[in-house]
Amino acid sequence: MAFTQKDTECMALALKLSKLGQAGVGANPMVGCVISSDDKIIAKDYHHQYGHEHAEINALNQIGHKAENCKLYVTLEPCSHHGKTPPCINAIIKSGIKKVYVATLDPNPLVSGSGVKLMKENGIDVEIGLLENNAIEVNRGFFKRMKTGLPFITSKIAMSLDGRVAMRSGESKWITSEASRADVQILRSQNQAILTGSGTILNDNPMLTVRNKKLQSKPLRVIIDSSNSIVDKSLNIFSSDSETLILNPTNSKILKNGKIDLKSALIKLGEMGINNVLLESGSGLNGAMMESSLIDEFIIYTAPVILGSDAQAMMELPIKKMSEKISLNILELTQVANDLKIRAKPL
Repeated sequence: MAFTQKDTECMALALKLSKLGQAGVGANPMVGCVISSDDKIIAKDYHHQYGHEHAEINALNQIGHKAENCKLYVTLEPCSHHGKTPPCINAIIKSGIKKVYVATLDPNPLVSGSGVKLMKENGIDVEIGLLENNAIEVNRGFFKRMKTGLPFITSKIAMSLDGRVAMRSGESKWITSEASRADVQILRSQNQAILTGSGTILNDNPMLTVRNKKLQSKPLRVIIDSSNSIVDKSLNIFSSDSETLILNPTNSKILKNGKIDLKSALIKLGEMGINNVLLESGSGLNGAMMESSLIDEFIIYTAPVILGSDAQAMMELPIKKMSEKISLNILELTQVANDLKIRAKPL
C-alpha cells in the first residue's frame, strides 16, 4: 500500500527513538514505538534496557493500555514469545489497537512472522515495510547475528595520508587529531565489544574503554592472543572499567598455522549475544580479518601527515597482482578537524 506522509513521520520518529536504547539493550534489537489517535501522537517510547519492558509496552504504559481504535508504529515486529519479558503481542491485542505498522519482520526465528500472524488473527490490520531499509540498518548487527551467528564487524583505522598506521617500532600515538579521537569514543559506545590483537596490547597498552562517561557504555574488551603472550595483569585491559575476554589456545579453536580461528572466535561472541564489534587493531589482525572476509565496514580516519615507507601499512595482505585488489564502496565522507573520516564497505 501507499503510506501517508503522517505514517512516514511517525515511523521516522519511532526509528529515531529506537537509537536511544543503543547503550542499554545488549543482545536485544533497538526498537522504537509511536502510538497515534486521529493522526495525533499520544504516546512514544523505546526499549531502554535489556531484560526490561519493550518499546510497545513502554508506550502503552503512558496511556494506561487504553488504545481503542489507535494506530501503533513499531520499528520491529512485536514479540510473540516469552523471553525476559511477556510477549508484547498480548498487550497490543488487549489495548484495542486497530492498526499496526511494522517497519520490518523480526529475523529471530522465535518471532519471525508469528507476531504479525497473531495480530491479524485477532482482527488487527497490519502493514509491513514502512521505512524497512532504515529499520534493518539500525539493527544491522542483530540481523546479521540472527542470520549468520556472526556479529557485525566495523574496522576502525587511524592512518596517515600515505596509508600508514604506526612506525616500524610500533609507535602510533598520535596520528590523528584530538577531535578524531573524541569521535572514536562515540564509535566505541555504539558497539558491544572492542576487538584487538595481543600485539596492540603489548605495544600500546591501551585502555580500550569509552572515556566519555556521558555515553554510559562499557563494551567488552576482546583480545586475540594466539601465542599466550598476555600474562602481565597490570596491563590497562585488566582495569575495572570494563570486562575483558582473552581468546587464546586454551579456550579457542586453533588453525594449523597456530593462529586462532577468527571466524570461530566471532561465532563465540555471537553466542554471547554480541551484535556489533569494533575492530581496533594493528595491520596483522586487520589483514587477517580482511583476508577471511570478516570485516563488514570500515571507519577510516585519515590525517594530513606522511609517515614514510618504513612505517607500517594499514593491513598485512599478500596481494601480488592488480587483479587481486580489494574494492570498497564509499558510503560517507566527512571532515573531523583536519582529518578525513571515510565510511566504506568491501564490495
